[in-house]
Amino acid sequence: MRTATDIDMRPFAALLGAWTISGTHRLLPDVDAPGRVTYEWLEGERFLLGRTRVDHPDIPDSLTVTGPTDDGLGTRYFDSRGVQRLYATDLRDGTWTMHRAAPGFHQRFRATFDATHQTITGAWDLSPDGVRWDHDLALTYRRVG
Repeated sequence: MRTATDIDMRPFAALLGAWTISGTHRLLPDVDAPGRVTYEWLEGERFLLGRTRVDHPDIPDSLTVTGPTDDGLGTRYFDSRGVQRLYATDLRDGTWTMHRAAPGFHQRFRATFDATHQTITGAWDLSPDGVRWDHDLALTYRRVG
């Protein structure tokens, strides 16, 4: 089992602070749902906490905890609907990825930082079988301040 001291969390410092987000979801194609995300270290800088609020009643608010898991580096996701998920996570060379394989509901996320690290552009895809993927959600993060 890996421990918090085995995982290099330094790349995730790029996420620290407040971001505005905007996005479009396949089920709400005509809605650009704005929101806000903040990232901060849990004391000790071994876990990164993320809190997301979106200004749309059909999109849940969420909390993420990124850090070591039994299998490496992961992000635990919890939302206001009571949903919880675990994603394998990585952030290197300006690319942030997450993915999970779950029967009937595979997900993957890929986002890239701009050269100034002030904007992140990404997308979520989903798949019923891990083979055929469909676009699910486009997101843009813009650093506040």
